[in-house]
Amino acid sequence: MTYRQLFHEIMFYGSFDRMPVLHWTGWPETLERWYQEGLPRDVNQHEFFAAQPWCCMIWTNLSLHPSFEEKTIEETEAYRIFRDRDGVVQQQWKGRSSIPHYIDFTLKNARDWPDYKKRLQPHPERIPADIDQRLRDAEKSGLPIVFHTASMMGWIRNWMGVENMCYLMYDDRDCYKDMIMTLADLTVWAMDQILPRIKADMVFGWEDICGRAGPLVSPEIFAECVAPGYEKIRRRAEYYGIQLYGIDSDGEISALLKPWLDAGVNVQFPAEVGPWQADGMRYRRQYGRNLRIIGHFDKLALERGRDAVRREIERLKPLMRDGGYIIMPDHLITPGVALADYRWYLDQIRDLRI
Repeated sequence: MTYRQLFHEIMFYGSFDRMPVLHWTGWPETLERWYQEGLPRDVNQHEFFAAQPWCCMIWTNLSLHPSFEEKTIEETEAYRIFRDRDGVVQQQWKGRSSIPHYIDFTLKNARDWPDYKKRLQPHPERIPADIDQRLRDAEKSGLPIVFHTASMMGWIRNWMGVENMCYLMYDDRDCYKDMIMTLADLTVWAMDQILPRIKADMVFGWEDICGRAGPLVSPEIFAECVAPGYEKIRRRAEYYGIQLYGIDSDGEISALLKPWLDAGVNVQFPAEVGPWQADGMRYRRQYGRNLRIIGHFDKLALERGRDAVRREIERLKPLMRDGGYIIMPDHLITPGVALADYRWYLDQIRDLRI
């Protein structure tokens, strides 16, 4: 059974007795540590770990086209301040991983939206020139084939900043709706270019719209403004025979689980455990088998030692047995994890029988 076949058996509650062994990656600082501990710099990590990528992603360019011209404003030995290709002025630190510090935005309110909207229209250049080869490679990979969608909220948050986006939701809700539907329309156009040519297993988008205290959008505004965008993408996915729609959002997602499900999003990735102690089995009891999860293994257990890893696997066994769940760390592997301990963790998943 290929991993793609196993993926289907798990996601649709079929017959399976094991989990796929999946490797995402670590932070750059994690990889530097692993290089010192024996990971060859020029090796294919998946071959080295005898593990799989979690999917084969089919990408089209659904962001700004044309993008803004990148321009350096200030640069020192410690950092660089520049206007990026999304029109955002940000400070980026050198020599260490960190979230960019956003300083200023080109898109601040409804008056600025028309310039962005014209950059979010269909265009042949959005489709990779080598798309035929990419599709052939995807078919041969044995991996689940996933079509990447535009973000309905996270990209807008990045382009505007949290404060500007929150004001817009209340000051000009029609503009916020138009932003979301513009991204949904562009996604559907791209789906129509690609999905007649390949059978995909899932459509999937990035959001990161939740923080430690919950979502940056209320369920009420979600239902009015955001859900129609997801629903449009879901309908087109179903037209192409695709029953899975996944979302990547870190943070405390509980308040949006039902709104997402109601809008057609039925796969959550990575269902971060976090200090709020997210519980996938509790989600399953609340929302049933329509909710699937990929991830949800507390990445910090890998830092706490092998006993902590064993406990975390035991915590997740009921969800694994129930189906609709694939185990994987809930974010990038942190620098506190030794290479030997990470390989040991992968062996535990490899030997696991459900």
